[in-house]
Amino acid sequence: QMSRLMYESSGIGLAGPQVGINESLIVVDVGTGLYKLINPKILKKEGQQVMEEGCLSIPGVYIKIKRAKKILVEAWDENSKPSKIEASDLLACVLQHEIDHLHGRLIVDYLPLLQKLTLARKLKKMKNRLENEKLSESERKSIKL
Repeated sequence: QMSRLMYESSGIGLAGPQVGINESLIVVDVGTGLYKLINPKILKKEGQQVMEEGCLSIPGVYIKIKRAKKILVEAWDENSKPSKIEASDLLACVLQHEIDHLHGRLIVDYLPLLQKLTLARKLKKMKNRLENEKLSESERKSIKL
């Protein structure tokens, strides 16, 4: 069900807590196949990359985040078999993003305080304008920080 919801939402990753499942579950598909992981843990990180990330929990918000370029993840698969995944680039980014959700962390948590306050003001302003139906289509689609 989680993977179906992820695909329907045009996402590339989803964590249990995002959909009210209080379990350590994530699904990820960056175009190379679906991963369904239970209790994923990052064992190793290497390098750095910066990518602009969005999140199904905060639609329309995009933030540049620095993460490891390569990671090694240990998890159980959907058949309760242990697995290790060596990931790099986009897959590494998405796995880190979804594992963050399992620890209660969102992309906005990476922002410095001043940018968090700026984002909060922009979102409040957009909400008010949306309620009054004065928000343009481009404003509805994205906020980039």
